[in-house]
Amino acid sequence: MRNLWWVVLACASTTHAAGFDWSAYGGDGRGLRHAPPAQITPGNVAQLELAWSFRTGELGDGFVRADKALTFEATPLKIGDALYFNTATGKVFALDAASGRERWRFDAGVDKGRDYSEMATRGVGFWRDGEAAAGAACAERLVFATIDARLIALDAKNGTRCADFGQRGEVDLSRGVRLVQRRLGNYQVTSPPAIAGDVAIVGSSIGDNGGTDLELGVVRAYDLRSGRLLWHWDPIPRAAKIPADAANPDFDEIDAQTAHWTGAANAWAPFAVDAGRGLVFIPTGSASPDFFGGMRPGDNRWANSVVALKAATGEFVWGRQLVHHDLWDYDVASQPMLVDLPKNGATVPALVQLTKTGQVFVLDRENGEPLFPIEERAVPQTVVAGETPSPTQPFSSLPPLVPHAPVTPDDAWGLTFWDRNACRDKIAALRSQGIFTPPSLEGTIERPGYAGGSNWGGGAWDPQRNLLLANVLDLPFVVALIPRDKLGTEYDSGLYDGWEFAWQSGTPYGMRRTLLKSPLGAPCTAPPWGKLVALDLAKGTIAWSKPLGTSRDKAPWPFWGIEGSPGMGGPLTTAGGLTFIGATTDNFLRAFDTATGEEVWTKRLPAGAQATPMSYEIAGRQFVVVAAGGHAKLGTTRGDYVMAFALPPR
Repeated sequence: MRNLWWVVLACASTTHAAGFDWSAYGGDGRGLRHAPPAQITPGNVAQLELAWSFRTGELGDGFVRADKALTFEATPLKIGDALYFNTATGKVFALDAASGRERWRFDAGVDKGRDYSEMATRGVGFWRDGEAAAGAACAERLVFATIDARLIALDAKNGTRCADFGQRGEVDLSRGVRLVQRRLGNYQVTSPPAIAGDVAIVGSSIGDNGGTDLELGVVRAYDLRSGRLLWHWDPIPRAAKIPADAANPDFDEIDAQTAHWTGAANAWAPFAVDAGRGLVFIPTGSASPDFFGGMRPGDNRWANSVVALKAATGEFVWGRQLVHHDLWDYDVASQPMLVDLPKNGATVPALVQLTKTGQVFVLDRENGEPLFPIEERAVPQTVVAGETPSPTQPFSSLPPLVPHAPVTPDDAWGLTFWDRNACRDKIAALRSQGIFTPPSLEGTIERPGYAGGSNWGGGAWDPQRNLLLANVLDLPFVVALIPRDKLGTEYDSGLYDGWEFAWQSGTPYGMRRTLLKSPLGAPCTAPPWGKLVALDLAKGTIAWSKPLGTSRDKAPWPFWGIEGSPGMGGPLTTAGGLTFIGATTDNFLRAFDTATGEEVWTKRLPAGAQATPMSYEIAGRQFVVVAAGGHAKLGTTRGDYVMAFALPPR
């Protein structure tokens, strides 16, 4: 009888999810990362097994910075009976969704010789031409961007270029962005284009610490048939005076030099699309450079914001800045999530935005007004000469997902007594006044650090329980400004092994930054450093918070049991009541009971799964699929796997 009941449930699940395709990076344009199939449940997830595995062969061979920058962050799309995904090396693959067998592959011929600041890509976009005859060439298109800044359209059937798109199937995205030739590998695209109607909308990834006058962080829209540029929107206005009816209505005027030279504020995270309202929602990064803003006075809107534009025209609808005058590299790095939220007896069209600060902002997506109050609070003001920070910053009334308090010597932690004492001394010598403490010459503790809080992995939504699931980091970093005349000496001194330096040209200061860590390499604050958190948006409270991952694969064997490892990648929720996530440095894929946070399944992987999983149902089976290729900057195990898990065939 029990087995019969399982079959009945499985059949009901198949009927419910039969028409579901994972058609965009976050599941669909809304970015919810929720899959309707419910065949896999907390009651049977222990039976989950590897159904198939595919290897791309892409390990960065020939790329000059693969050992320092290569990742495999793609989330595949599932369209009909096929899976589609790409790699940072410019390859696109089509697989059979039931068996994992390769159908075709395409090579974009990415330039291997450039010094790419990031070697990441998170997926492809899909578009079906409603005017094309069934079966016509390129009636269904995959559209993707490369790390050498090209937008390419392929026929989804066979992987050939769509010749009517741009020039021989591609558009050069490096034009019109003030490309800084001395940083040729600095202008890239790492997230898939957003598809809105017949328009592909794309941002960019810019290494924004090099100087003031970097590439422009424009968002651009292209016709999906012809590749013609339809509109562009720049988060930084380029005129000395802004008329009242301009795209950025909150500006009265702006310094002409700042308007001309300030770069970046680029939108590198995935976008979200409200197809019914014809809106695209853009999360933006910081203006350049990140850690000194004396040459870009003011709030720097619309950097560090979430902005709503009309998808067809690029017309500005509303914006909400979430960090004023960023001095911490607090990009809005997560895809906005378009949630239908029960509130005060009604269903409200909401936008949920996770942030690097660990805050969660919930806005009405029609007008940008807060659905949970936001208040401006005074923040620390002690700064270096030439800097003028914002006196206040926005704080959400929802509980933060990571601590904002100062790190003190009493917070020091270590693997040994000696290690802990060394951390105590380090903390005592640094400036630490809590979140939004400005960078300093002696060094400032930044917690949460510039990696998050929440980063590009974003969150997932469980509509049955009104739960927001988020992978969050709680790691302290140190940022120090260096007077220009001392920068070269410090860089060459050999005293700062493991620090990242940036020149911040055009300002009086360079910069160095690193993890606040002990002599043994462990963070100087207590674990967990990585958590999976469930936020109940019906109640505005944290439902549960669990350490995510362990120190295995990063620490020596006696210390494998430390819970809560750093990680990159997002969660997936399913209608079966499960949350799946890789992300961690210990090379496992995990499943949690979404209602309780109990870890109910783990699977050892051959490489780090620094990608967001997805799920679908085909041939009567629900599959959970994740890319496991490692993450160079996290130091996880390198690989080239796409792995699918399912219950045993019945």
